[in-house]
Amino acid sequence: MSYLGVGVSPGNVPVYHGTNLKVIDRRVRVAELVLRCLICGLSVLAAVLVGTDTQIKEIFTIQKKARFTDMKALVFLVAANGITAAYSLVQGVRCVVGMVRGSVLFSKPLALAIFSGDQALAYLNVAAVGAAAQSAAFAKLGQTKLQWMVICNMYGKFCNQIGEGIAVSLLVSICMVGLSCISAFGLFRLYGSNKAKNKSGW
Repeated sequence: MSYLGVGVSPGNVPVYHGTNLKVIDRRVRVAELVLRCLICGLSVLAAVLVGTDTQIKEIFTIQKKARFTDMKALVFLVAANGITAAYSLVQGVRCVVGMVRGSVLFSKPLALAIFSGDQALAYLNVAAVGAAAQSAAFAKLGQTKLQWMVICNMYGKFCNQIGEGIAVSLLVSICMVGLSCISAFGLFRLYGSNKAKNKSGW
């Protein structure tokens, strides 16, 4: 016997069918889609800010051009943002297709793959932002003990734009951490639903 999507077992234990699961999944999918689109846009913006940043400084009639490739940490940051943008685009398309079809994610291997991918990208972005921030600090403050001069005194515009790119990348990292929590929920709810079914004898 069922009423409003709730079945009653012989032991009078209420068993929830797919209706509530679909509602929860739809809300999670919308939040996931919004985050993935935001991450994709911010990743592209960060990559463009850092990757296109250049400044030419003339020192004793010698022109020296500063670009992001001069610092390996910035190359790593641009690569991480590029990978994140591409990954978010693919996953965003998957979310849209799933929402259009009205399907619910029941596949554990797929949920595990999504969770693993989101976790890996979150770690990648955090590492890239950390490395870039450290290099930027050396460029801004210098290191007298190692005789590293303050670069930003000569390349002010270059450093400001790099700072903007790192700030945007930090937002990407925060969004990726939040997205990892959503994908973790999507994975662990599948195991939780199986436990409930086993306990109720269904």
